[in-house]
Amino acid sequence: MQDPVVRQQIAALGRELGPAMMQGMQQAFDKEQRALVQRQPATATDVPYSEHERQVLDIYGGEPDAATLKPVFVFVHGGGFLKGDKGDDERWYNACVGRMAAEQGWLGVVINYRLAPEFVWPTGGEDLGLVVQWLKNNVAAHGGDADKIVLCGTSAGACHVATYLQLHADKSDIRGAVLLSGLYGATPLDERDTQYYGEPALYSERMPLPALTASPVPLMVVCSEFDPPRFQQEYLGLLQFRLEANQQLDLSMVLSGHNHYSVAGHLGTSDTRLRDEIAVFVSKVI
Repeated sequence: MQDPVVRQQIAALGRELGPAMMQGMQQAFDKEQRALVQRQPATATDVPYSEHERQVLDIYGGEPDAATLKPVFVFVHGGGFLKGDKGDDERWYNACVGRMAAEQGWLGVVINYRLAPEFVWPTGGEDLGLVVQWLKNNVAAHGGDADKIVLCGTSAGACHVATYLQLHADKSDIRGAVLLSGLYGATPLDERDTQYYGEPALYSERMPLPALTASPVPLMVVCSEFDPPRFQQEYLGLLQFRLEANQQLDLSMVLSGHNHYSVAGHLGTSDTRLRDEIAVFVSKVI
């Protein structure tokens, strides 16, 4: 369960995205997350999966001589397409998801990717394709099972996971995808996002919603209580399209007591509700 004091702290931050919300969220979870840093150090850092300086990844829970290979849980950070980072020992945000995965007995992988405005749609999905290919070729050396890959992204990272599924609609190189507070094409393009997607007329052609609706890859879809309305509308829109197409509701969750940043930033803490649901999803798809 969520600590009532933490819930009050998160609720007081409101729903408007920005530095104040990010700082407040990090203060709320800093003590627990720094303890997690000590428990789960990275086992490999800044491993290149392609040639650009941002095409690197960190690994948590790696065991090169493991007798049994672990499921691989890949996390893709957010940042409005323009910023963001996989984190490290000092900057625990985003890295905490890889550490959470390691504590679940999985191999946690947290990536960086190329950013807008220099790199535009569909480079996020293309970078994920490069990550998956690198994992197929190399992850066994770190103790991971290349046939049991689950992708997870938050905010812009969820968009990149969606684009990956769009670009690879004809094959299933992964077992499942967890989408945290992302944009899928159920609402109009925001002006800020044109720096990645291009003009609104292009977005109508580039939106991943049709591909996500038809994708055979199992999805888990999540948003938070204090997400801005647009992200909640996207959550409902994707689920509605998927339900109509498949006659089956995907595993989904509206996470109470959390906001757009804390939906990923609390993972690894004593509030295990989302972690537990992700674990159920991973156990089903692998």
